[in-house]
Amino acid sequence: MAYDRDAGQNMALELQDGYVCFGQSFGADKSIAGELVFQTGMVGYPESITDPSYRGQILVVTFPLVGNYGVPARDEMDALLKDLPAYFEAREIHIAGLVVATYAGEEYSHHLATSSLGTWLKEQGVPAITGVDTRALTKRIREEGSMLGRLLQRTQSSPISSTLTNGAVNTQVLSDGVGELDWSADFAKVEWLDPNKKNLVAEVSTSKPNIYSPDPSTALKHPSGRAVRVVCVDVGLKYNQLRCLVRRGVEVEVVPWDYDFPTLAGKKYDGLFISNGPGDPAMMKDTIEHIKSAMAEAKTPIFGICLGHQLLARAAGAETVKMKFGNRGHNIPCTNMLSGRCHITSQNHGYAVDSKTLPNGWEELFINANDGSNEGIRHTSKPYFSVQFHPEHTPGPRDTEYLFDVFISTIQKAIDNPEVLSRPVEFPGGTAEENRRLSPRVDVKKVLVLGSGGLSIGQAGEFDYSGSQCIKALKEEGIYTVLINPNIATIQTSKGLADKVYFLPVNADFVRKVIQKEQPDGIYVTFGGQTALQVGIQLKDEFEGLGVKVLGTPIDTIITTEDRELFARSMESIGEKCAKSASASSIDEAMQVVKDIGFPVIVRAAYALGGLGSGFANNDQELLELCKVAFAASPQVLIERSMKGWKEVEYEVVRDTRDNCITVCNMENFDPLGIHTGDSIVVAPSQTLSDEDYNMLRTTAVNVIRHLGVVGECNIQYALNPFSREYCIIEVNARLSRSSALASKATGYPLAFVAAKLGLNIPLNEVSNSVTKVTCACFEPSLDYVVVKIPRWDLKKFTRVSTLLGSSMKSVGEVMSIGRTFEEAIQKAIRSIDPNNLGFNETAALMGIDQELQTPSDQRLFAIANAMKSGYSVDKIWEMTNIDKWFLSRLKGLSNFEKLMSGYNTASITKPLIRRAKELGFSDRQLAKFWETNELAVRRTRVDAGIHPVVKQIDTVAAEFPAVTNYLYLTYNGTEHDIEFNDNGVMVLGSGVYRIGSSVEFDWCSVRATRTLREQGFKTVMVNYNPETVSTDYDEADRLYFENISLETVLDIYTMENSSGVVISMGGQTPNNIALPLHRMNVKILGTSPEMIDNAENRYKFSRMLDRINVDQPAWKELTSIEEATEFCDKVSYPCLVRPSYVLSGAAMNTVYSRDGLAQFLQQAAEVSREHPVVITKYIENAKEIEMDAVARNGTMIGHFISEHVENAGVHSGDATLILPPQDLDPETVKQIEEATRKIGQALNITGPYNIQFIAKDNEIKVIECNVRASRSFPFVSKVMGVDLIEMATKAMAGLPLTPYPPVNIPAEYVGVKVPQFSFSRLSGADPVLGVEMASTGEVACFGRTKYEAYIKGLIATGFRLPNKNILLSIGSFKDKLEMLPSIEKLHKMGYNLFATAGTADYIQEHGIPVKFLEVLSSGNDDEQKPEYSLTRMLSNNLIDLYINLPSNNRYRRPANYMSRGYQTRRMAVDYQTPLVTNVKNAKILIEAIARHYDLEISKVDFQDFAQMSEDHHDQSMQLSRMNQSLPLQQLLARSPFKGKHITSVKQLSRADLHLLFTIAQEMRLGAQKHGCLEILKGRVLCTMFFEPSTRTSASFDAAMKRLGGEVVVINEGVSSTQKGESIADSIRTLGCYSDAIVLRHPQDEAIDIATKFSDVPIINAGNGSREHPTQAILDIFTIREELGTVNGLNITFVGDLKYGRTVHSLCELLSHYDVTINLVSPESLSMPNSVRNALQSRGQLSTVSNDLTPEIVAKSDVLYCTRVQKERFADLASYERTKDAFIIDNKVLKAAKEHMIVMHPLPRNNEIHEEVDFDPRAAYFRQMRYGLYTRMALLAMVMAS
Repeated sequence: MAYDRDAGQNMALELQDGYVCFGQSFGADKSIAGELVFQTGMVGYPESITDPSYRGQILVVTFPLVGNYGVPARDEMDALLKDLPAYFEAREIHIAGLVVATYAGEEYSHHLATSSLGTWLKEQGVPAITGVDTRALTKRIREEGSMLGRLLQRTQSSPISSTLTNGAVNTQVLSDGVGELDWSADFAKVEWLDPNKKNLVAEVSTSKPNIYSPDPSTALKHPSGRAVRVVCVDVGLKYNQLRCLVRRGVEVEVVPWDYDFPTLAGKKYDGLFISNGPGDPAMMKDTIEHIKSAMAEAKTPIFGICLGHQLLARAAGAETVKMKFGNRGHNIPCTNMLSGRCHITSQNHGYAVDSKTLPNGWEELFINANDGSNEGIRHTSKPYFSVQFHPEHTPGPRDTEYLFDVFISTIQKAIDNPEVLSRPVEFPGGTAEENRRLSPRVDVKKVLVLGSGGLSIGQAGEFDYSGSQCIKALKEEGIYTVLINPNIATIQTSKGLADKVYFLPVNADFVRKVIQKEQPDGIYVTFGGQTALQVGIQLKDEFEGLGVKVLGTPIDTIITTEDRELFARSMESIGEKCAKSASASSIDEAMQVVKDIGFPVIVRAAYALGGLGSGFANNDQELLELCKVAFAASPQVLIERSMKGWKEVEYEVVRDTRDNCITVCNMENFDPLGIHTGDSIVVAPSQTLSDEDYNMLRTTAVNVIRHLGVVGECNIQYALNPFSREYCIIEVNARLSRSSALASKATGYPLAFVAAKLGLNIPLNEVSNSVTKVTCACFEPSLDYVVVKIPRWDLKKFTRVSTLLGSSMKSVGEVMSIGRTFEEAIQKAIRSIDPNNLGFNETAALMGIDQELQTPSDQRLFAIANAMKSGYSVDKIWEMTNIDKWFLSRLKGLSNFEKLMSGYNTASITKPLIRRAKELGFSDRQLAKFWETNELAVRRTRVDAGIHPVVKQIDTVAAEFPAVTNYLYLTYNGTEHDIEFNDNGVMVLGSGVYRIGSSVEFDWCSVRATRTLREQGFKTVMVNYNPETVSTDYDEADRLYFENISLETVLDIYTMENSSGVVISMGGQTPNNIALPLHRMNVKILGTSPEMIDNAENRYKFSRMLDRINVDQPAWKELTSIEEATEFCDKVSYPCLVRPSYVLSGAAMNTVYSRDGLAQFLQQAAEVSREHPVVITKYIENAKEIEMDAVARNGTMIGHFISEHVENAGVHSGDATLILPPQDLDPETVKQIEEATRKIGQALNITGPYNIQFIAKDNEIKVIECNVRASRSFPFVSKVMGVDLIEMATKAMAGLPLTPYPPVNIPAEYVGVKVPQFSFSRLSGADPVLGVEMASTGEVACFGRTKYEAYIKGLIATGFRLPNKNILLSIGSFKDKLEMLPSIEKLHKMGYNLFATAGTADYIQEHGIPVKFLEVLSSGNDDEQKPEYSLTRMLSNNLIDLYINLPSNNRYRRPANYMSRGYQTRRMAVDYQTPLVTNVKNAKILIEAIARHYDLEISKVDFQDFAQMSEDHHDQSMQLSRMNQSLPLQQLLARSPFKGKHITSVKQLSRADLHLLFTIAQEMRLGAQKHGCLEILKGRVLCTMFFEPSTRTSASFDAAMKRLGGEVVVINEGVSSTQKGESIADSIRTLGCYSDAIVLRHPQDEAIDIATKFSDVPIINAGNGSREHPTQAILDIFTIREELGTVNGLNITFVGDLKYGRTVHSLCELLSHYDVTINLVSPESLSMPNSVRNALQSRGQLSTVSNDLTPEIVAKSDVLYCTRVQKERFADLASYERTKDAFIIDNKVLKAAKEHMIVMHPLPRNNEIHEEVDFDPRAAYFRQMRYGLYTRMALLAMVMAS
């Protein structure tokens, strides 16, 4: 590790092998030496460091965060042991020194803490170091064994901090511990010391015998009347061993290590106990002799622990050995050799008993399940036994404390019956043989797995992950698996996992049918969320009759955990407490039971997922409101005491049928109780629980789960009072849940996989840990990092939704991040939620701080940041939020650091500060904001300073064992990588967080791409940060980086991995957003060029491209004032779709139907102006929307499928119902769509997937949008048609062989229908109507012989109930009434009772159909309405089975606070769980489907069989006649107006000429990218003649000519005949004889006129004096157009030398063709010539003329065009020197600029633009050169082509 003198490193840790690391001291100021050991426990540092077994050792704690909960009082004495301290294992700290990664400082948080850890270490004189890469140290000890180390204090103070520029002087890198400058000169000297050579026991043992008596009420008595006494030999006794004995009623006499107890203790003791202790047992000869004589006397039972165990073994005649690095941790599995049970134990030892040397009469009692070493022995005929681990724990799990009971009951038996002394000790738990017989392996051949259906809030992608894991586990066991899951977008429903997949609703009816058809032996109901659980409960009594065994947790257990009352009773029976609660079946009962419980209460509906229908009530009125809603969702409500403000803690628990039970992960919520855990920020492992808290809850968890009989995995949630040890159990989920997925990803322990194995009755200790491959699955992971989960809400997609967070879950996804500090992890997580977030810093927010802190919403974290920035203290925020102060003080540290950073810039920042910033998790973009620069400049500064992240593995064992895992994260809190980089893998960027519009379908695409690449022999690297996904499963890619998908992180990984390319088209929009910046940083993007992606995403460029290739699109325009908007709408006629660019209310897009509507909507948009334009598109009513998914290779289409939407255009395609193959499309329409898709693929030169949405009306098609990436519908079309488009796209991008248009084999009568899944019931207040903003959270797909059959199954799969008798209709517009009439008649004929609201009822009655009229809402008083006529009554009493509410298109948009009656009744329907339809097309297809009376029996279209899939597809490529390439380039060139003409001035060019030139330049660019060289000018010669220096212009003409296939003759003025006096005219005439055109640059203004006069071939002006530079002006316009999409409407500022800058003069002339505003900024002496200025003025283009570049000018500029002050144009040097640096564009200037603007410069530059700007993405001047190449290619071709 590098030693940096000025980094505040005041302590060194040196190892005997020469390794050194540096950090900060936080203990005593002294140096020490000792033996270095590591400990992997995650809690319990006060207990560990007082453990006498650590005497003389320097302890490395692998968990990186230490000191969080402070240290309790040293002077508080034990209630039982009177004069011993209450909270420690000894009176003093026994370790020699402490080594940690991160120390909490004085900001600890715990109700018992009285000081910090550092204060206590100083009191006791123990040194400690923080800031060390403890993982690297652990790996070293693991490889080389325990070794000597020394902690050395710094003696030399550091020099004055120097900045980066010269910081390199005093930074030396240590290679193998030797620096160029000897670091040791700055540090103290201490001799090496091996504590094992000393008698450590003598140092720690008591000096005289002491007696400790039990509480009289529990004391055990000997028949003689005296107390039952145990002699305890203190060889380093931990006080908890004493507590465990005395608490059990025996009197204990503690004697010194060398005390001769057989003679001195007399006959008055009944048991002998030998304690733990430090050092080498071989040194304890005296003690061993005393034990020998006691064994020979054989008058009492003997029990030894740790060192006591080794001493007993040596006394028996066995040997002990020193281990390589010992076992020190709290998670070590030990198998009991008698019962076969596996226990999790706490250990701390460096020596072990060599079991091979055990003499006769002794046997092994426990062995280590990881390394097979001995962990316990017993005598076969005497009551002697001992264990190597610590049954008294502290710290650690309490699972083996029962051994003290075994010891004391043996003593009591021996007192009663002396024969016991000649028998071995008996242990509970039966024999291994019996246990095997009691729970044999389940014999199943075929298993049915229930999936979870469509993704909804509360039940999302995590079940795709857990179900996939379950199927993998079953396949590994050779079991045939059948899956039912209608969610077609998931991995689990793809080939390669289950043998057979049924796309059917997961409900009791369909599951029963599948069981009858498939006849499986077993079923899993715990891998499909609440959906699968409900089915299990409903079919519970039928399973046996159907011959199916429920695997895993029994259904009765599930019912107990689901029913709160049963659960509370069950907990009471084992003495555990739940929150006080009661259930009620009516509102009256609810009002009654609350009296006993007391307010505040929480109300929940029973049997509901994710807290549906729940809330808090503080009084009777609130309770009444909540009960009404809850009773609609469920027949029973539960009312329980609210513990808002308590901590919420969760444990994931795993148990097998043999009662082995472990907790895999515990998590602490950042938010206190009161916010649903799915909406909480969660931190794993817990940060503020002490060992006592942690293990109290762990022990409870194990007891509860054993009592319930869970088999597999479950989670238990607690509320913990932060001011005491009081806790309550909130709930147990007896299935895999969202937190199980999080825990699996957080720890690397594959919970679902293991749970599936346990369901087959395979014991836990026989399942191997798939991560380390060397340990068993019966262990609890130790983490050496911290994980933060933050939910993602998408509430702005909904109108009128409440954003408050409470007990009902609202988030649609979640992110997880990993760091070595909490700060690092939480900042990463904040950035993952939304790419616009920079991290934890002040954010422009919409809410009042106080209100937000007290009533949390999705903005809470930003409110905390803003509060801290405004000066709120941690205490004040804690009072308002109850968030633990430990978390708040970490965040406060970030806030303070932000303030500090704002005082620096890239020049003044020091290397140690950059490192500190990165360690705290600040991103480059964040620092750029603080330093007023740009991200890439920060990156450059950081990389130059040698500060890079390191890659660490997640290995479940905190580096204790070597791991083969590829599960990785980046951190700056470390010094070395855990892995080598030699894969050069292909990176696949995942989908990021699930949100509305981007969900599991993109995970499917990413995984399919990765699998395809791996099958083809590529190494793969997956980057994703979403814990719910299959892509973040550690075995899906060769390497998995659990990291942000941002420019900074992707570049870091790409560089380190030296990756061979990046796939960005599979993860939806997240990776697409960084495509262009990555491409510009020279990252190799596989597939379509990011420049082409930009052409599709920029609406101007896309629009021009469609015009060029003759494809139609709806009329649209970007408008900058309300008047223009009104005018455009009148021109194209209403309705129109309006998208403002800046919106306050959150409604981003809207359809307007009239002038009033437009005015109202635009008033809500904050403003319409040049800066905030509005885009208006003609909205085509009653048009069909059609979805096209296609794949192309090099611009040629190689596969596509077309699906049709049921709903008309205007419903977001993500909310639409899709039909495939399409049923109602005109073949002519299909042909047009295919042709348009082919043209677009060709124009964008696509390689890979793309998706286009079309609207069709009267056989005319128009393109709505094109996504050059995989889209939401790819999994659906791939699975329905049986052709994996992603596999095809991946092969195309990787350049692999593939078959275009492979044959499609689908049955004759076969339709797939994709139906959206909505979650409106979760989002209180949201209006459940479909519109242009997407609202669905998931999708399902089912199959049928007709679209109606498939649709009705799909609808049922989303949880829709088909109506029995009563149907309510409310139809707004007359058009819809007319369209619905035939369907309404059908309903009447089928015998339904029809109800309707006023207008609809009249209309239906007029047509002779009987209907009951319902009054919508009364004006206030309930009594006015007769109950039978009240719509609200009917809905709230659940008397309506189906509500069809078709809202009229409001002719104008009402203000957001207006609650229409329609909205209120729709919302009621949702809240009372009444099926609701709000779209006319859906209503029609539903009614038709009901009318057809389908039997819904299972048919051959319902499943896909993957087991017998034959792999031999016939390679018959479809002969596609359409694929003939059109050759537009030749036709375009034929229209050239410049053929054979001189190009001397921009005045020659008209707007049309420019348009043609740019169109040709686009084609040139495509051609050059595809073929490198075009043969257009083959055989032509160009002559270039430059009489002035030129790099760019000459080289680009040269390159352009060669790229066109021509030749170039270069004439250099220095060696030409001009030197001999030849005139220009003669030179030109001569060159005309050799070439076909001449490019000329000359310093004299008139040179070009002479040349054109005498030349026979075309002359192209490359700059004449200060007058003109036409080709530069052309390329400048092209650059603006390509970078910003359009030139019209822009604000362009020219800066610098405007007098001589010929490029500016030409450009101003060309800009006359466009509607632009121009600003001129120059020094007085270099202002724009009057002629140009007057021209600008007369055209009305001139805005500001200034001698200062003010922030106001910069703020409004879209283009900042800088020019060089040209030395060669000045008469004298002095005036040049005066003006040359008048304007310098640097990051400070650009701070005022817009986000999407560009900086241009014709180059060469001197100082006009600071180099740091080069890294700003807005700097376009080098890209300008590339555009120059294409425009000059176009120009040459237009002039010279034949």
